[in-house]
Amino acid sequence: MPALPRVQCRHSKTSLALRSVFFSTGGAATTRVSLCLRRARAIDALRLRLRLHDPSIPFPPPSSFSPPVDSIAAVHALRSAPSPAAALSLFRALQADPSFSATHHAFHALAKTLSLSRRADDLRSLLSANGSAAPMDLLRWYAAAGDLPAALQTWEGIRAAATDARRRHPCTESYNLVMSLYAAAGMDAEAVDVFRKMVEEGANPNSRTFTVVIEHLVGAGKLESALQVFDRLPYMRIRRTSKQYNVLAEALTSAGAFDGLRRLLAELQDDGVWPGRAVRSAVSRMLAAGSYAGLAEEELFREMVSSDERIGYVVIDPNSDDEEGDHVRLKPWLDPNALAGALEGWDAQEVAAMEEANLVWTSRLVCKFLRGFKKPESAWRFFCWVSHRPRGFVHDRQTTSRMIAILARDGHGELVERLLSKVKSDGLRLPFGTLRLVIDFLGVAKRADAAVRVFREADAVVSGDLSNERRRLLCSSLLRTLVKCRRGDDAMELLEETTQSGVLPDGQTFAGLVQFFAGEGDLRKLQAVAAMARQCGHRRDAFLCQTMIRAHIKAQRAALALRVFNDMLNSNLAPDGATKTLLVKTLWKEGKLREAAYVEQRSEEVNGGLPLSLPGHAWTVSSADLLWVYDLYRQSFLP
Repeated sequence: MPALPRVQCRHSKTSLALRSVFFSTGGAATTRVSLCLRRARAIDALRLRLRLHDPSIPFPPPSSFSPPVDSIAAVHALRSAPSPAAALSLFRALQADPSFSATHHAFHALAKTLSLSRRADDLRSLLSANGSAAPMDLLRWYAAAGDLPAALQTWEGIRAAATDARRRHPCTESYNLVMSLYAAAGMDAEAVDVFRKMVEEGANPNSRTFTVVIEHLVGAGKLESALQVFDRLPYMRIRRTSKQYNVLAEALTSAGAFDGLRRLLAELQDDGVWPGRAVRSAVSRMLAAGSYAGLAEEELFREMVSSDERIGYVVIDPNSDDEEGDHVRLKPWLDPNALAGALEGWDAQEVAAMEEANLVWTSRLVCKFLRGFKKPESAWRFFCWVSHRPRGFVHDRQTTSRMIAILARDGHGELVERLLSKVKSDGLRLPFGTLRLVIDFLGVAKRADAAVRVFREADAVVSGDLSNERRRLLCSSLLRTLVKCRRGDDAMELLEETTQSGVLPDGQTFAGLVQFFAGEGDLRKLQAVAAMARQCGHRRDAFLCQTMIRAHIKAQRAALALRVFNDMLNSNLAPDGATKTLLVKTLWKEGKLREAAYVEQRSEEVNGGLPLSLPGHAWTVSSADLLWVYDLYRQSFLP
């Protein structure tokens, strides 16, 4: 591996572009890098033509253009068309050009453009003329286009297919799409009901689900409720996204709540999320209002919204002889994933072609390249290579965080520790979200010792203070890593250490430990974990009790499972139907017919019957969290 690159304590830029749309490729495209750069030039020329072309006139055949346009360039041009009319004009020209074969990529690109522009009639015409598509693609397009009847009909088909395949529920994204469609249509009660179905049917909500909830609440003027949901997400182990930050930043700025916006920006830094366009716009408005605390904060905010002066944004018509004539302001197009794929083997010719391209390296561009590599070795080579470019690129917290996460995901614990040591010596502080992610990845890679050492270095490398809430999250990640590595004794030692220091794990952490020790058949430790949960003041919720029932059944201790079942019902809790059935079958196999009948009888007495599924998941989100969000969401819209 190459030597460690330079790292500097500075904040990342938010711009991404190239110095010019035209790249210096050194003649013929003899390498994959050169081919990618030539294709980028062709895409930009096509984008320019689309902006200068009158959509009412048939678009010229793309095969006649110079530089030449291939099918890949045409698809990317469709995706970045300035209007749906321009996209339709280009698509018809592709169909009419005999040198092009219409691909499903072009069809999907046009369908997405039409749906996002809410051109439902044109979308239906396209679908009827170009054959069928996958049900989830149809649902995604209909939802974006606002075609409620078509979307609901497609969703019913998806639900029926899930039932036929004996799945308990369709994928989470299908619920998200229908919920967002109802919210956009002002059908609040229906949107809330879809969320209820998702929770009751056992489809665990994800980041996108809560983005829909937050957007819906903000759109209805319920900003405080949206912020409450947003603040709860880290403790539900739900990743907070750039879209959520954009929605909240725009709402806080419109309300003139600049104090809230500053707090939001601090959390954005801690999460390691790139500021989106709406966030940068909100920061600009806050700066214009003079609402900042001191020069340091002003400098941070100005750097967040500033652009790199080295980067040119004007694309001049290459067919025009007058450079002062018509021109269009465009960000030059680039495909970092394709270029990273070309550099995957780190071939000397490909690297030389990349050096000749003279790209302007920004933090965002470097991160996109790093994400595009499939092999961590290639990503590491690029990470070191880019820091030695003549223009003097210096890695910051964003690029360093991305590289550390990539190394951890593949189990390169030694390199992770070396890079963290470099970070510490250079005074750079990493986002808290990065450290959690690194510990989780090291667990996937079965590198428990490296994860423990990273955990011990948390205070020295994380930005901001480590509160008890943050320590609880880190402890949960490390405990999960230890049990993934079958290190139960070490997990128990860590559990005792953290509780004695006043950091009390949450219910989902205890549920995960119960699940692990049940799988190991270690009832002694299972009981110790349950006792520790009671000492920490955790009330047993339905999910934890159900986990213990299944744990006892797996350990062939049906009597203990029956005792927990009784405790649940006496506490007005109930397991789901599948757990009850499993308990009855186990009691039957052990010849305990009277007890099995008792379970059936008590289950019939449950008000409304047993739930189809209990919400929640060990280690991540609890049923109490999901029910809290549902109650807040319901009360915000329903009387």
